[in-house]
Amino acid sequence: MKKFFLIIGVLFLFLVACGEGDSEEQSGQSESDGKLAEIEEKGEIVAGTSGTLIAASYYEEETDELTGYDVEVMKEIGKRLDLEVKFEIMGIDSMLPAIESGRIDVAVNDIEVTDSRKEKNNFSDPYKYSFSTMVVREEDNSGIETLEDLEGKRAGGGATTIFSQIAEHFGAEVVTYGNAPNEAYLRDVHNGNTDVIVNDYFLSKFGVGAFPEFDIHLHPDLKFHPTEQAVAMDKDANDLQERINEVLAEMREDGTLSELATKFYQEDASKEPEGEIEEIEGLDL
Repeated sequence: MKKFFLIIGVLFLFLVACGEGDSEEQSGQSESDGKLAEIEEKGEIVAGTSGTLIAASYYEEETDELTGYDVEVMKEIGKRLDLEVKFEIMGIDSMLPAIESGRIDVAVNDIEVTDSRKEKNNFSDPYKYSFSTMVVREEDNSGIETLEDLEGKRAGGGATTIFSQIAEHFGAEVVTYGNAPNEAYLRDVHNGNTDVIVNDYFLSKFGVGAFPEFDIHLHPDLKFHPTEQAVAMDKDANDLQERINEVLAEMREDGTLSELATKFYQEDASKEPEGEIEEIEGLDL
């Protein structure tokens, strides 16, 4: 009889353990699958963006309409998912925390995918490939010929951007801005208030071209730190990530990504760049 009850007890514990495991698995699954369902129920996806970053996210002067490569990619994603896209304007430093707090669902603002960011956030497949360069004064390249020449220079940038980390890595003093337009950064290099802007190649090219009156240009010899930009979202939003990736694959296949990239950058930034791009050793991103 004791043996009988012992067997029953063991079976009971086994079943309870299995039940708890199933429950935990279902709970985890419901958490990861809940974000897309929540968004679809509202019929709206909230996307954080700056509205100040030519040509990724900015306002057209003539129409005051929010546009840019990242903005139009997000609008197309929303259209294909049958969702209204609501853009929440904020500084780049606020976007990833806003995802974690639930204030926004995704962020699109030329956001680079890095290993450290992937620890806290999910990212879509890349919709933009690029690399870093420098905006310097045209007359003398701001005295910069190599990355090592950044030491002691004043570099304009956002407080938490990868580009500011690169500048600091090589000994530059980073001068930070709030959610300022491109013009503020570029004018300071022109006026000598700062020496350099380390930034994305395509954004820098577009920004410099927009202000021909400034004595600035892209450094002719420096191409470094290859990058991938993607839609950022919550770490547990696996279902949302999967659906956005499906849409991006469709947009890549039917040429929409190439068309939008070429429209805003005059080059196809949706494809990996050709040529040698210097990797930076010892940079913890």
